[in-house]
Amino acid sequence: MELGFIKDMFNSIAPRYDFLNRLLSLRRDVYWRREMIKALWTPQNGIILDAACGTGDVMIELLKQKPQLHQVMGIDFAPEMLKLARKKINSFEAFGKTRLIAGNSLALPFSTGSFDAITIAFGIRNIMDRKAALQEFFHHLKPGGSLAVLELATPTQPILKFLYLAYFKKILPGIGGFFASNAKAYRYLPASVIRFPEPGAFAALMQSAGFQQIRWYRLTMGLCTLHIGIKPGNKY
Repeated sequence: MELGFIKDMFNSIAPRYDFLNRLLSLRRDVYWRREMIKALWTPQNGIILDAACGTGDVMIELLKQKPQLHQVMGIDFAPEMLKLARKKINSFEAFGKTRLIAGNSLALPFSTGSFDAITIAFGIRNIMDRKAALQEFFHHLKPGGSLAVLELATPTQPILKFLYLAYFKKILPGIGGFFASNAKAYRYLPASVIRFPEPGAFAALMQSAGFQQIRWYRLTMGLCTLHIGIKPGNKY
């Protein structure tokens, strides 16, 4: 899927993005982000990047759980998403601690080794060259830095998988089309989840990008997977 389509799609659904996330996941997306940040090691006064930051939910969760952080940065290529992120972060009163940047996660505009940790939630499946993205994250982490990848997954239990796929293919596009007036987007989104690699395969991709100590956790009966990887080297 070409980059222009994905960018236009996220710009168009931005006003309803948070509402539909909560509705379609029964608010489990809030829990999943919380678990990702709980599992993420960060130093005192650390600098964190949230890639494909969307409307800023991960950034706000970082600020809630880790108020000692020096800076929380977000990058996204959809300007409408960034507008909503700025409003939400301002209302959270995180002035001076956050920075939002319009940009591509495949070409991060930062120096080598800029970050103590990088997160990406529900975004890497929309990047066609995932290994290149992982290598870019690796390049921009400090030695000992952590990468956390949160992504929707297809459950393996047969009955749950059947119900999940029926919901994704038949029901979700209709709900998304009704509320967001973009049924095409909500046909693309489930298809992108179904095509995403199994946890072991994605872990192997992380390893090929240079990450070590890779582990993953299945959340909510396998509906979501959290991957954690470390860039080798001393943390200080």
